[in-house]
Amino acid sequence: MTTDRPVITGKMTITGKGVGYVKNPEFKEDIEIQNPFLNTALHGDEVEVSLNAKEENKRQNGEVVKIITRAKMGFVGVIDKENGYAFLVPDDKKMYVDIMIPAGKNMGAVTGQKAFVMITNWTDPKKSPEGEVRQILGNKGDNDVEMLSIVLEKGFDTDFPDEVITEAHEIEKNERAIPADEVAKRRDMRDTFTSTIDPVDAKDFDDALSIKELPGGNYEIGIHIADVSHYVREGSALDAEALKRGCSIYLVDRTIPMLPHVLSNDVCSLNPNEDKLTFSAVFDISLSGEVLSKWFGRTIINSNKRFSYEEAQEIIDGHLSSPLSSPTDSNSDTYRPKLLILKSIAETLRKGKIADGAIDFETTEVKFRLDASGKPIEVYKKERLDTHKLVEDFMLLANKEVAKYIITEHEKRKEAPLGIYRNHDLPTAERLADLSIFLKALGYDLDVKNKQVTPKDIQNIITEATGDANEQLIKTATIRSMAKAVYGTANIGHFGLAFKYYTHFTSPIRRYPDLLVHRILQDTLDAKKTDDRKAAYYMKAAKQSSDREVSASEAERASIKYKQVEYMVAHIGKEFDGVITGVTDWGIYVEEAETKCEGMVKLRDLNDDFYTLNQKAYTVTGSNTGKKFTLGDKVRIKVLGADMEKRMIDYMFV
Repeated sequence: MTTDRPVITGKMTITGKGVGYVKNPEFKEDIEIQNPFLNTALHGDEVEVSLNAKEENKRQNGEVVKIITRAKMGFVGVIDKENGYAFLVPDDKKMYVDIMIPAGKNMGAVTGQKAFVMITNWTDPKKSPEGEVRQILGNKGDNDVEMLSIVLEKGFDTDFPDEVITEAHEIEKNERAIPADEVAKRRDMRDTFTSTIDPVDAKDFDDALSIKELPGGNYEIGIHIADVSHYVREGSALDAEALKRGCSIYLVDRTIPMLPHVLSNDVCSLNPNEDKLTFSAVFDISLSGEVLSKWFGRTIINSNKRFSYEEAQEIIDGHLSSPLSSPTDSNSDTYRPKLLILKSIAETLRKGKIADGAIDFETTEVKFRLDASGKPIEVYKKERLDTHKLVEDFMLLANKEVAKYIITEHEKRKEAPLGIYRNHDLPTAERLADLSIFLKALGYDLDVKNKQVTPKDIQNIITEATGDANEQLIKTATIRSMAKAVYGTANIGHFGLAFKYYTHFTSPIRRYPDLLVHRILQDTLDAKKTDDRKAAYYMKAAKQSSDREVSASEAERASIKYKQVEYMVAHIGKEFDGVITGVTDWGIYVEEAETKCEGMVKLRDLNDDFYTLNQKAYTVTGSNTGKKFTLGDKVRIKVLGADMEKRMIDYMFV
C-alpha cells in the first residue's frame, strides 16, 4: 500500500474495543486507528501509519499501511465449532477477531476446550485470520489449564527444547563436581560463615551473604551470586533459550524457570553444605555502613545455613537465641550474632540511601493458600520483614557498586562503558502533573510547576502519608506515575533509588541481564574491550529482556487476578470492608481491605441518584443529593458477582 500522506512509525496499542493507538512524539495525543483501518495490525506490532488530514478539535487519526514486525502470532482461547467450521475465541481481549481453523488443523479439539493456536495466514483484513492448533490445553476452568493459558498467552514456553535439556544434563553429569584446577583459579571463601535467606518455599538460591569480623571492629561482607555464566556459555543452546525467555515467571502456584531445574535448583543453586561456584562482591564495611574497600571476582563458597526469611527474623528477634558456637552448628538459633550484625549494617545502608533521596516504594502484596485442586481457600497479605529488607539492602549495594566499577574502569581506559544497566528515567512532566492533582485531592502538595521534582520530593510525600488511611493508595499512585525501569547499554542512573550507577548482578538464575552482567564484569576485570559484535548483542538483549520482563509481570498479575476472582466466587453475597482505588464515568473501583481483591461498583447500580465524574477532583458525585465518593474513602461492600472469564468482580455499597 502506498500513500502520499505523512507516514510515522510506532508501536500499536489495541483497546478492548478493537481500536488502535500509536504514540508519536510530534503529537500530544496518540494517533487513533479505527478498526477498519488496522489492516491486520495487532497489539504490540511495530507499524507504519499514514496520517489523515487533521480535523479541527478532533484527535489525529490514520491508517496502518505496513506491519514492520509482529509482536506475536500465537493466541490462547476457547474452541468454538459452528456450521462445520472451527474457530478460536481468544482470551486476549485486545485480539479483536476470532481465528479460523481449517479442517485438519485442529488436532481433534472440541468445542469448549482451551487451545493454543498459531496464526498461519492473514493478509486480507476483510477475512478472519487462519491458524492451526499447536496445543490442546484442556477444559476451561481447570486450574492447570488456566495457569498454562496465562503463560502461553504471554509468549512463554513451559517446556524446554530437547537440545537445551541435553546440554543441562551434560553439565550436571560432567561439571557438578568442581575440579581442583577450577578451585585454584578462585578466591576460596569456604571457611567464612555464609548463609542464604530466601522464601520458605524457594528452591533456587542465587545469592548468599558471608560475614567475617576484621581487626579494628570492621566487617568483611561477601555478596555471593551463583556463577551461572561458568555453566551457561555464550553461543550455547542454553544461552539462546535463556535470552528467549528473559526471566523466570512466578505465578500463584508455580514457577516457570528461565533455566532447566537441574541447573536452577541444583548445579547453580547455592544449596547449603555444598561447594558452589560464585561471582562475588566483597566489601570491608564499618558498622556505620561506610564501604572501606571493595573486591570483585570469582569465588568458591560453602553455605553453612539455609534460612527462610521467617526463621532468620525469629532469630534476630531473640525467639531463638544462644551464643554462637561454630559456623557449622546445625542449630539455627546459634547464628543470631551474625544476623544482628548484618541487620545493623543493612539498616545503616538503608538510612543512607533514603537520606540521598531514594523513594520507599514498599507496597502490600498478597499470597494465596490453595487446596489440592488449586482453588484459593485463603488470601492474605504478605508480611514484609526486616530480613527481607536486609537481603534487599545488600543486593542493592552489590548492584550499585558493580555498575560503578564497570563504568569507572572503562573510563580509566578511555573506553565507552558499554554494558547492561538497569535504568530508571525521570517521570514525564505530564505524569508528574497528574500525580500532583491526585495528591492534592487527598490533601498533599507536590510542587511540579516551579522546579524539577527530585526523588526526595516524592519520598517526603510518602513519609508524610505514613500511617494515613491513604498510605497504600498514595504509594500505588506514585509507582504508576513513575517511568518503567528498563535495561539499556548506556547508564543513565536510577531515579527511584537515587543511584547514579545501577545494574542487575544478583539474580542470574532467574534474570538473563544478570547473566550478561557477570560476563561483562569478568571482561572488565580482564581488561577486555567490547567489540562491535558484543555491543550489538548487548543492545538486542537489553531491549528483549525489558520486553520479556513486562510480559512476565503481566502473567504474574494475571494469575493473581484470576485467583482473586476465583476466591470471590465462593463469597458472593458476603460483605467486606474496602477502600476506593479509582473512579471513572462508568464505575467506582474498590479494593477489599484484607485480600486486596479489586472490583467495581457500577454507576448504573447506584439507583439512589444520578452520579457524575469529576476527573480533576477524583470524585463521583450525586446530582441531587450531593453525595460524594472519593479516592481513598473507606466503604462497606457486598460481592454481587465474580466473572471468571472476564476476571471481574462486581461489588455494591451497603
